[in-house]
Order: sequence, then C-alpha cells, then structure tokens
Amino acid sequence: MPKAGNKKLKTHRGAAKRFKKTGGGGFKFRQSKKRHILTKKSTKLKRQLRGNALIDASDVNEIKQMLPFA
Repeated sequence: MPKAGNKKLKTHRGAAKRFKKTGGGGFKFRQSKKRHILTKKSTKLKRQLRGNALIDASDVNEIKQMLPFA
C-alpha cells in the first residue's frame, strides 16, 4: 500500500506532444505561425520558421518537470 502523500509522477500530455528530447539533454519543438493564413506572410518569414527550434536553456528545467520520463 502506498504511503500517504506519495503521488505518482505524471507526464504533462500537452507538453509531451510538443517537445522531444535531444541527445544533448535539451528539447526541440516545432515553431508556430506556420499552419494557415500563409499568403500574407513573407517568404523570408516562412523560410525562417521551417524545421525545429531548440528550447532556451533557461526553460529546460521547466520542461523537464513536465516530462519526467523523457
């Protein structure tokens, strides 16, 4: 029987769908503003939003708390 106060660790499902862990311990994510209404956005902006980006080092600990098993 588990002791009172010991809760199971749970993954934040919203974060799990948005972030993937990299080999170096950081996290990558898909950039926003690339889904719709693309005609009024410049080619330069659309090109810069291509691919994945890395989470800033100052935010990594927060993501690690949301993804304890990543």
